Amino acid sequence: MANTIIEGDTIMNIRNEIKAYIVREGFTMSELVEKLAEQYGWSSSVPNLSDKLRRESLRYKEAVELADALGYWAWWSRHIMVNRYERAPKPVYDNMRKLVEGKDYFVLTTNVDHQFQLAGFDKKRLFYTQGDYGLWQCSEPCHQRTYDNEEIVRRMWAEQRDMKIPSELAPRCPVCGKPMIMNLRCDDTFVQDDGWYAAAQRYEDFLRRHSGLRVVFLELGVGGNTPVIIKYPFWKYTVETPNALYACVNFQEAFAPKEIAARSVCVESDIGEFLKNHF
Repeated sequence: MANTIIEGDTIMNIRNEIKAYIVREGFTMSELVEKLAEQYGWSSSVPNLSDKLRRESLRYKEAVELADALGYWAWWSRHIMVNRYERAPKPVYDNMRKLVEGKDYFVLTTNVDHQFQLAGFDKKRLFYTQGDYGLWQCSEPCHQRTYDNEEIVRRMWAEQRDMKIPSELAPRCPVCGKPMIMNLRCDDTFVQDDGWYAAAQRYEDFLRRHSGLRVVFLELGVGGNTPVIIKYPFWKYTVETPNALYACVNFQEAFAPKEIAARSVCVESDIGEFLKNHF
């Protein structure tokens, strides 16, 4: 089993809560402000937003325009620092790297924290399909390019006071002047830049080179949020490749369709505990 494709779609940390509500659960902006007021006492910071807050379907990029009042980038800079530029506190990613050492592998992931790269995985063998906490893009977007945010995020982290960043650090598009946003796939404004397409091509090339060979499609922690990116394709590839094996480690949803049951290994387990105990 020399060829392994692995994926790490770990459970979202509670610090993702506000973003998750905006993007996935459809909270209105007024509901969001109420939650922020409860948690951070920010209600006194938003005296001039009543007209916009009456609207029941404020778009994500409009929320970005409220950044100064809501401490948007103060919160995001903390979130990015902890989840993108600091190493994960547990050795799960290090153990995954040990698992594929000496093997021909490729990582397909919907995670956006780049913990694979921080753990020493070859960046040419990674495809982050859903974006990157370390990149910004134009909120419009007026062009298909992303921008590294580490230097400014570190300044936001260090210089913010009372959950607000210095106004000069609020990022704006260098082309059109509109606010910048995170390069995360939350609607049709997501920018797929040259780096994204290059990674997608490397993944396709990997699949093509290993077509018909003894490949292990190893799925780690993929849930029902975006199964069309990893889970369903892995099933399809296993059906189409008689020599392939499908392996799934998931805390509660480890299963495979009957068409590939004889060539599948499904384990209901915590990924960290599984890797620690078996490799």
